[in-house]
Amino acid sequence: MVLGMSLALFTLVHSLISLVAIGLGLVVTYGIVTSNRMPSVTAWFLGLTILTSASGYLFPVPGIMPSHIVGGISLALLAIAVIARYGRRLSGVWRPTYVVTALLALWFNVFVLIIQLFVKFPAFASLAPKQNEPPFLAVQGLTLLFFVVMIVLGLKRFRPSV
Repeated sequence: MVLGMSLALFTLVHSLISLVAIGLGLVVTYGIVTSNRMPSVTAWFLGLTILTSASGYLFPVPGIMPSHIVGGISLALLAIAVIARYGRRLSGVWRPTYVVTALLALWFNVFVLIIQLFVKFPAFASLAPKQNEPPFLAVQGLTLLFFVVMIVLGLKRFRPSV
């Protein structure tokens, strides 16, 4: 039991929150590259991404796992993104800081999603059972390239009016 839920239900809720956060994050990414703040969507994206990263620590596993490290990095990035967006209101150096930290946090969420797809779904698992085979590496590499391009575009284009 986790938070009064069976492990299966908690996993489902955690997964749904993650998927919604990723979807909202992609909308926020579009907003960043088109210089649109999208205040409501951004708030939901940041909040749900914080929730999914934090709730990952509630799974009953022995010791520190790679997912804990990714979650910790993501939470640190999200804290900086929240400070940049809400505390510093994107002024000066905080605008590019927000772009980089928000999009890196989203990339970490997508990175974990891809791992889960290759672990949990037989069609993907058969292509890369150890997650070091070319199909897995290609998907992760293309995803990383996508986020690098979005960050560069965001740094150039995100100049929302205050």
